Amino acid sequence: MAYRGILVDVDYCTGCEACVLACQQEHGYSEREFGLKITKLGPLHIDESKKDYQYDFIPQFTRWCDLCAERTAKGKQPTCVQHCQAQCLAWGDVEELARSIDAPKQMIVAIEQA
Repeated sequence: MAYRGILVDVDYCTGCEACVLACQQEHGYSEREFGLKITKLGPLHIDESKKDYQYDFIPQFTRWCDLCAERTAKGKQPTCVQHCQAQCLAWGDVEELARSIDAPKQMIVAIEQA
């Protein structure tokens, strides 16, 4: 079995939610249903001596996400990857994606595909 997945680079996610809207439109979900959702983390006070705060936007994949199985079966990227404005999502073979990880705030969401 092969595993394909999405590499998420949280450092570059701006929280624009283009991926969320693209997913909803692709699958016909209502405004209350989504294959992924962006969670805002912060503000986190990083440096006590300065007014230095950090926000992170974290894409979270829900139970409705099948990583766009119909699209990927046709050789296309999942719709969230295609429409990501910050280009912080990448689609591919899990082993290849794992080799490309070079930052502490990257993660892979994977699914088994025949």
